[in-house]
Amino acid sequence: MKVAIGSDKSGFAAKESIKALLSEAGISFDDLGTKDLEHVKPYYMVADEVAPLVASGAYDRAILICGTGAGMSVVSNKYKGVYAVACEGVYSAKMARAINNANILCMGGWIVGPEMAAEMAKVFLATDWLQDLEDWRQENLKKFNAQVLEIEGKIYGD
Repeated sequence: MKVAIGSDKSGFAAKESIKALLSEAGISFDDLGTKDLEHVKPYYMVADEVAPLVASGAYDRAILICGTGAGMSVVSNKYKGVYAVACEGVYSAKMARAINNANILCMGGWIVGPEMAAEMAKVFLATDWLQDLEDWRQENLKKFNAQVLEIEGKIYGD
């Protein structure tokens, strides 16, 4: 799995914690956001750089951290094939993958501490779509996903 990670100034500490976790786990990643606090990229620039790379398949998933996670999510979701969800805990990060097939986890550095951010990233990356869900729920979600793709096709003219 190839992962992109990025943050603005507000998410920098959380991003660094997540990078340490990814390195320890041997997960390949690229830091496309703010690399140090002397050269800060705003959230919309980071999301605008990362989201199209996820949409194109250059990265399987991404983790983006700003102040609340909302800004990164809003910008990322402008791209076809990107399903970015702002989460505030481990459970919501897991379910964003399992139920919504999210491919970008967004979170807020003002909301979750670095340790919680790393735990959220860990479960997000370890969870597959439909994982640990009942058979009936999996079947419904497959149907719902087809409808979401149809809506996306209408929006993007496919």
